[in-house]
Amino acid sequence: MKREVLAELLEAVKSGGVSTSDALEQLARLPYEDAGMAKIDHHRTLRLGLPEVIYAEGKTPEQVAEIFRRMADRGGAVLATRAGAEAWNAVKAQVQDAEYHALARVIGLRERHAATLHLGPIAVVCAGTSDLPVAEEAAVVAEYLGVKVSRIVDVGVAGLHRILSQREALAEARAVIVCAGMEGALPSVVGGLVAAPVIAVPTSVGYGAAFGGLAALLGMLNSCSPNVTVVNIDNGFGAAYVAAMMLRAGAKSA
Repeated sequence: MKREVLAELLEAVKSGGVSTSDALEQLARLPYEDAGMAKIDHHRTLRLGLPEVIYAEGKTPEQVAEIFRRMADRGGAVLATRAGAEAWNAVKAQVQDAEYHALARVIGLRERHAATLHLGPIAVVCAGTSDLPVAEEAAVVAEYLGVKVSRIVDVGVAGLHRILSQREALAEARAVIVCAGMEGALPSVVGGLVAAPVIAVPTSVGYGAAFGGLAALLGMLNSCSPNVTVVNIDNGFGAAYVAAMMLRAGAKSA
């Protein structure tokens, strides 16, 4: 539940539009809602300013759909990551306004009173086309969290002129998410070009010695660019969430 929704509820009680007992019933589920197979943290938006997100992988389609519907009933934005077609079909049957972003594997529902994108902009950069699913997860999640996103695709260090040609777009970004596999060199290059935090996302792209993204992860952790920080392998979602929180904190202090 967002602060604005809670304020509306309190105003409705004050004006007599909602009874005290109805308001108490809604507030009783505010810390978390026990759905049996999951305890849904509706209070997270009040604490953090951003909602809880469903990690769909490992859950049955029915579990994903049930959690998604219960969260949708509260009126805020809802996201499910790592969601396949079966999970999407189950969610769509219960929440018709939901949308599916197949490349990102994200199911999303925009909040009822969604404002235009007001944070950012950020840039989401990927080294190669093979990194696009992770980059799109980051970009789509960031957009649902209210962040304006610029996508920069296929600019790996094997052709350094490609990223150098994007310097103007990068200069506008208040944060940059860089997704790369193989040796993971791109975030260091970007870090040397921008006066902004760079969130590096190692991807599980590459031949055998890439070790499923471990080589890229270690390379990024050893970056010589001091403005580079790193999230887990293939974790586009985590990069987007952190970027949104950084921008929100900056907006509050401005």
